[in-house]
Amino acid sequence: MPEVVPFRAVRPTRDKVGLISSRPYHHYTQAEREARLDNNPFSFLHIVNPGYKYHKEVSGPDRYELVRNRYQEFREDHIFIKDEHPCFYIYERKDADGHVFTGIVAATGLNSYKSNLIKRHEETIAYREEDFKKYLQTVGFNAEPVLLTHPDNSDLSAIINNAKSIRPEYEFTTTYRDTHYLWLIDDAQTCQQITQIFKSMDHLYIADGHHRSASAHQLCEELKKSNKEHTGKEPYNFFMSYIIPESNLKILEFNRLVKDLNGLSKEEFLIRLDNFFKIENRKNTYYKPQEKHSFSMYLDGDFYSLHLRKLNYKTENALSHLDAQVLYKTVLNPILGIGDARSDKRLDYAHGKKGMAYVKGLVDRGEFKVGFGMLPASVSEMKQIANEGLTMPPKSTYIEPKLRSGITIYEY
Repeated sequence: MPEVVPFRAVRPTRDKVGLISSRPYHHYTQAEREARLDNNPFSFLHIVNPGYKYHKEVSGPDRYELVRNRYQEFREDHIFIKDEHPCFYIYERKDADGHVFTGIVAATGLNSYKSNLIKRHEETIAYREEDFKKYLQTVGFNAEPVLLTHPDNSDLSAIINNAKSIRPEYEFTTTYRDTHYLWLIDDAQTCQQITQIFKSMDHLYIADGHHRSASAHQLCEELKKSNKEHTGKEPYNFFMSYIIPESNLKILEFNRLVKDLNGLSKEEFLIRLDNFFKIENRKNTYYKPQEKHSFSMYLDGDFYSLHLRKLNYKTENALSHLDAQVLYKTVLNPILGIGDARSDKRLDYAHGKKGMAYVKGLVDRGEFKVGFGMLPASVSEMKQIANEGLTMPPKSTYIEPKLRSGITIYEY
């Protein structure tokens, strides 16, 4: 039932796509951004960081106006082209570690989002929704698709594999040693097949991009009201998405770090912890959990394994089974006094790619008192929480693929 349709993307010319595409702005350090801006006049970073041209930091509405100007300059200089016919775009990324992500870039209907055919598992923050809505309204485009996932489908896989049998429109490798490919599907009959396959699915699930989709929905509702000739087919009725099968999604954990023990001594803290967990001191032996409801902890130079005493913890729904929620309900909130896990400045997060060795380093340097590690959430857990209309705690999942900006652009 979800509405997924082809669209006319704005995208780089084939000869410049490797120069234009970039990671999201905030994924670079300042030094990395400046090096790319200094040495690559085609980088998409020039569009999203427009003040660099004037050696000035620009924010808010002024930045949005300049982003629109830089984008139009790229369009006028024919660095970008717009496809003549609506297409689906098969986008594949091969990482240096051999992991391959393959999916479809498409326009997904906001009516499907509004009617909950596209399920969410994360709460959004109102001011961030509003800010990004204003950004979209001013610049008139979006360059970062929302990551959606669907149950594996053999018919869709066959279409994708057939599309990949010819030379890709794009093939380039970045300095991070990941290789990117893009194929176009512009045959009307095949496009209709793809739309029908998605329509036969009960739901799609947002894996990453909750704020982008919420802001697109806000913008749609606003433009609908102001357009007396609204048909439901205007570009603002859709948002750009990258849709991949569940088996292709990669979920990593976020580890937790806390700055202090909430006034407790180490011994008092361990005694309180013993109410909920079987605790084993593993000294300097690195420990990573092997099963759900087990955690690693690094405190005062030692690793500990924590195994939940299930008789002392009640599970009521899918959320209460989630390890991030278990840790919050048993340790972070009642013992360490963490209130709002989204905003408490005593709490920080480190994604699983960095591992517990990174957590250990921060604790050893005295920046934090204690660190906790856990297993990643599963796709089935994420879906069940969404199906029950619940939301995960902040930083419950670090989801890949993280997509590059500027390969396909959706204009409003």
